[in-house]
Amino acid sequence: MTVETNPLLLPSALPYHLPDYAAIRPEHYLPAFRLGFEEQLAEIRRITMVRSMPTFENTMEALEQSGALLDRVSHAFYTVSSADATSEIQEIDEELAPLMAAHQDAILLDSTLYWRIGRLFEQLKDLPLTAEQRRLVQRWHREMTLAGAALDDAAKAGLTDLNRRLSTLSTTFEKNLLADTNDLAVVFDDPAELDGLSTGELSAAARTAAERGREARHVLTLPLFTGHPALASLTDRESRRRVMAASRSRGSRGNDHDNRAILAEIAALRAERAALLGYPTHAAAVTADETAGTPEAVERMLRDLAVSAARNVAAERAARQELIDTTEAAPFPLEAHDWAFATERLRTAQYDIDTAALRGWFEAERVLHDGVFAAAGRLYGLTFAERSDLVAYHPDARVFEVFEEDGSALGLYVLDLYTRDSKRGGAWMNPIVSQSALRGTRPVVANNLNVPKPGPGEPTLLTLDEVTTLFHEFGHALHGLFSDVTYPHFSGTNVFRDFVEFPSQVNEMWILWPEILGSYARHHETGEPLPADLVERLRATEAFDQGHATAEYLAAAWLDQALHALHAGDTIDDVAAFEAAALADIGLDDPAVPTRYSSAYFAHVFSGGYSAGYYSYIWSEVLDADTVEWFRENGGLTRANGERFRRRLLGVGGSKDPLEAYRDFRGRAAEIAPLLKRRGLDT
Repeated sequence: MTVETNPLLLPSALPYHLPDYAAIRPEHYLPAFRLGFEEQLAEIRRITMVRSMPTFENTMEALEQSGALLDRVSHAFYTVSSADATSEIQEIDEELAPLMAAHQDAILLDSTLYWRIGRLFEQLKDLPLTAEQRRLVQRWHREMTLAGAALDDAAKAGLTDLNRRLSTLSTTFEKNLLADTNDLAVVFDDPAELDGLSTGELSAAARTAAERGREARHVLTLPLFTGHPALASLTDRESRRRVMAASRSRGSRGNDHDNRAILAEIAALRAERAALLGYPTHAAAVTADETAGTPEAVERMLRDLAVSAARNVAAERAARQELIDTTEAAPFPLEAHDWAFATERLRTAQYDIDTAALRGWFEAERVLHDGVFAAAGRLYGLTFAERSDLVAYHPDARVFEVFEEDGSALGLYVLDLYTRDSKRGGAWMNPIVSQSALRGTRPVVANNLNVPKPGPGEPTLLTLDEVTTLFHEFGHALHGLFSDVTYPHFSGTNVFRDFVEFPSQVNEMWILWPEILGSYARHHETGEPLPADLVERLRATEAFDQGHATAEYLAAAWLDQALHALHAGDTIDDVAAFEAAALADIGLDDPAVPTRYSSAYFAHVFSGGYSAGYYSYIWSEVLDADTVEWFRENGGLTRANGERFRRRLLGVGGSKDPLEAYRDFRGRAAEIAPLLKRRGLDT
């Protein structure tokens, strides 16, 4: 294809270089990728063939300038492959996976490039470089070392084969999970089986059924995590059981989408790769370049928290069983599919709060503009203007231009709110264009959620969990939008995995902040604010059910560590038995509290970037909870506080050691006490 026939081959002429998705077709991607591979390898050869000794300019800066076309194509494609993975896109993804792995290895394992960077690394203290430039040398040297650049040629060849195979397996895992999740969507023939759901939820379920050719029925699609939001409301116990059973069986039904053999091979190959790189386990290889440092540090934290979480779960289970025994005409033993339903009944009894009824105050458009955007305006001076003239990758994806307080342009924000069969589960942020002063690019970031879409003309009413997810993911978006670095290597969320969740978790604090809640939490029919006494009761429930929430999360984090504690030659012959043994080891093998993700649908670690790193949510939450305390102590939602947080933490991306950046912001290292108090683990 030529520049004239492939819109990916030149920088987009649209504002902020937003990809011209209206013109891009699936057949454009692979040719553009192949040209991008060739172009960057030629640029690397020009660096390594320089006869003069390495300098920052002829090595590091040239390296950061390389791959502009490939970055442009990759960002455009992977945005689509996660959010609108049609069969054509999936086929491209499968073909592309080993090619991308081989290309990355060709750069990271290049001996001459490694030598040149090594020379600069050895001379670093004597070079007249800025702090960001020094860190760039350090990080490239560290990352290439960890990738295997110091290995001999035979070992590198073996490593490249492993990486290719792993990339293919990860792509297959994600494809299988998407297909099985779609296949297992639960069909209900009688609306009575869905008693307890709101009108809006029933409308969304009917719409989903109609889209699948199931007129006069209702369909509940499955979220990525174990269970379903509807379990809190469904009064029919058999309906709850069906939904939970479908959720937990994904990827392990013995059909064409079964992921068990795939995940076992991934775990074994990762262990083999770790040994080749000189590490005992994959977890050791991963944590060596995270703030945790070692898997032992992660284990200590998870085990310590698990003791308190298990204790709290036991008390919570007893309270819910007592409720069932005293209120049900035919009492039954509490099971996993009953927990959310019993929890909401207990919440109502103890606090007079019906979380399902809260939806009426959480209309999506108002939450976005008067909640999420309003908090960003108060803290950072941002304003947002929807750009209906700019076309994103799907009709449901909306584009907003973001402006600074002085009216100057900052970047673009894309919101893709609704679930669909071609979108992977969960919620996430990804860059479409990364900020870099070197390349002259400004940020374009996207947030994806999976909110059921109601019928035409009906409002989108969010659950409190969905409101939390929107604020959380927007925290990631701010991390990308505020990026103020020279080199693309450090842009936005390019930070340590066990630090990346910190800014997004901090942004959740504004959900119940009085000025923000009073702005967005207004009833969609009457405009009345959420009653003040209800707000107080809502705040009083912040630690409610935290034993369950903490235990299911810790179980998944521990399972991730166990899967990646294998040594070379170890195998997983029975995935279910392996999981059971791992959860028993940490004391979180409670049948009523299943792990948030079971192995066969644990996309974070088998097709995402969180392998041996799912612990990062709780690890980052230590910083988050401590930061919330700082905001409360310093006046809360003020421009001065927002500016400090932006300039000292969000804007620096990966250009500064994250814990150093945190100390610069906070004035000291983080303390764990606020986290323990938040999760009810401090007694």
